[in-house]
Amino acid sequence: MAQKIITYKNAKFSLSYTLTNPQTNAPLVILHGWGANKNLMQQAFKDTFKDYTHYYIDLPGFGNSQNPPFALNTFDYAEILRLMLESLHLDSTKISIMGHSFGGKVATLLNPKTLILLSSAGIPTKKSLKVRAKIATTKFLNKIFPKLSQTLKNLLRSQDAQNLNETMYQTFKNVVDEDFSSVFRTFKNPCFIFWGKDDLATPLSCGDQIHTLILDSNFLALEGDHFFFLKQAKEIERQIQLKI
Repeated sequence: MAQKIITYKNAKFSLSYTLTNPQTNAPLVILHGWGANKNLMQQAFKDTFKDYTHYYIDLPGFGNSQNPPFALNTFDYAEILRLMLESLHLDSTKISIMGHSFGGKVATLLNPKTLILLSSAGIPTKKSLKVRAKIATTKFLNKIFPKLSQTLKNLLRSQDAQNLNETMYQTFKNVVDEDFSSVFRTFKNPCFIFWGKDDLATPLSCGDQIHTLILDSNFLALEGDHFFFLKQAKEIERQIQLKI
């Protein structure tokens, strides 16, 4: 494990990463989703893609990377990653990048030569009645009891937002409902899209929509939920090798 210090918007970001199989000349950057870390991705893909050098990176605020000094959006994350890759002498537009969930949005913005999406976020879905009720309750109670605002926020936060400091909570609010349809539509390089058939976090229909938006893309649903890749890494590798 190593650290890189990146300067972005006059602030310092300390990012943790792990490099494996360094003897190859084909980089593969692998990005985790919201609430996860590089160790999860390494657990899944360490025995695959042996012809590539793997770069597992903890995004700012996750794993062993420090919390950001100010709230970010996905475009900020992508620019920070671009600068980090540049410091590692990698051009994001000339390499392969894989991203799970939130990491899929970051990966797409980096405009890689080959993009691999695993149950990517970026297609908004209609909020459940339960979620809509939470939002309405928060707004109503904040008007009546403004001094209890922070307590109410903590009680009503979604599971993905639990235990976050205020900066990361604001970051979560910035990124959770972003519509990346236009970003996917403008991506022109080869893209491989994999999805869990039983994914409830990002429904299968989202993957189908991304496939429609990215013209040069392949789409395959595999057995499993939002973290299907933990058991399907070998099949993901096999499918990509068949197409390349």
